[in-house]
Amino acid sequence: MRDERWRVEVGTENATWLATQCRTAMLAREYRPVDVGDGVVEFDRLALGAIRELGEEEDGYISDDAEGVRIWIGDDAYELERLD
Repeated sequence: MRDERWRVEVGTENATWLATQCRTAMLAREYRPVDVGDGVVEFDRLALGAIRELGEEEDGYISDDAEGVRIWIGDDAYELERLD
């Protein structure tokens, strides 16, 4: 079984922030988002689960509804794409 992976383009500054300064960036390596370059961040199943624990008032908050899975940084929402 392949591990679930998600990708989101958030811009270079936000990608660096998610990978190095977001609250989940301080967790063990398997729970951290990964900056893969060019403003793109990837999450595996464990990292996505960890970031889902953030509250609505925190940057990096994940919403999941009929409109899709999005990560919020400030007032901006970025659509996550599931990789197959």
